[in-house]
Parts: sequence; C-alpha cells; structure tokens
Amino acid sequence: MSTIITALTKFGQSLAAIGISLLYSVLAVFQAVFALAQSTIENILKLGQSISTLVLELFQGVFGFVIANFAVIIVIGGGYYLYMLRQQGRGPKILEKKRR
Repeated sequence: MSTIITALTKFGQSLAAIGISLLYSVLAVFQAVFALAQSTIENILKLGQSISTLVLELFQGVFGFVIANFAVIIVIGGGYYLYMLRQQGRGPKILEKKRR
C-alpha cells in the first residue's frame, strides 16, 4: 500500500513540476513579446531622430538652402499636379470629394 501512495505522490509532484514549467514558459513568452515591442518602438524612435538630424544637417548652409528650395518646388509642383488631375477628373480616388 505504501508503494502506491509513494507512486501517486511522485506522480503528483511530477504534474506540479510540469505545471510550473509551463507557467514559466508562458511568462517567458510574454517577456519576449514585451521585449520585442519595446525594442521595436525604441528603434523606430531612433530612426525618426536620425532622419530629423539628417534633414537638419542637410539643410544648413548655402547647399542646404538650394536643396530646401528644390524640395519646396517639388512639394508645391506635386500638389499642383494632383490638384489639376482632380480638376480633370483623373485624380486618385482618395483626393476626390464625396458626393451625396
């Protein structure tokens, strides 16, 4: 009789150990997902900071003044082009006004 109780006790301890291991595994997965999200957000913010630093450094001095003027001309020209396409009815659907 004692061997059956010992076997059942060991079986229960094994089940408890498996349950604890599964719990630790689930917690480790959540920790990994959280670390991935944190790292991704951190890298996106660093990328934005790098791009803004690049733009600020690029648009300094005479060369930067010339580049900035070209950029403004391109943006205004692109806006005018899209406006004219919309006026002619050939523009992208996203720029068209909704008709009711």
